[in-house]
Amino acid sequence: MPVKILMVCLGNICRSPLAEGILASKLPKDKFFVDSAGTGSWHVGHCPDKRSIEVARKNGINISEQKGRQIKTSDFDEFDYIYVMDNSNFNDVSHLAKRPEHKNKIHLILNELFPDENVDVPDPYFGATNGFENVYQMLDEVTDIIADKLIKKHV
Repeated sequence: MPVKILMVCLGNICRSPLAEGILASKLPKDKFFVDSAGTGSWHVGHCPDKRSIEVARKNGINISEQKGRQIKTSDFDEFDYIYVMDNSNFNDVSHLAKRPEHKNKIHLILNELFPDENVDVPDPYFGATNGFENVYQMLDEVTDIIADKLIKKHV
C-alpha cells in the first residue's frame, strides 16, 4: 500500500498542483501516491492555471492532466500526510479535522524548510508575472526535504 500525500491550497489550480507534480517527480511511484486539493470549490474539475502548467513544463514536469478537487473529510482517513501552502489553508483544513490523529497529519509545508516559522507559500494567482516561477522554486526546494524524509522513513 503506497504512502499517500495530499497537497492543499485555496483553489487547487496554482500552488498545490505544482507541489503535487514536483513531489511526485521525486518519489518512487510504486511506494508513494501524491494528490492535491483545494479548500474552496471554485475550480473543481478544472485543470491547473496555465501559468502553473507552463512553469512545471519548463522544469520537465507535466501537470496538465490534473483536475481540481475540494478537500473532503474522508481525505483524513485516506492520506498519511497533508501539506498545506499557507496559514489560512492550515486553519481551514484543521477545522475539517475531527480527531487528533487527523490534525496531526496536517503540516504547513514551508515549516519543513523554516521550522516553526509558519511561512506561507505566496499565492501567485494575482501577483507579478514571476510569481509562479518563485513559487515553483520554493516548492522545489521544500519537496527535496520532504522527499528525502519520506524515502528514509518509508522505503
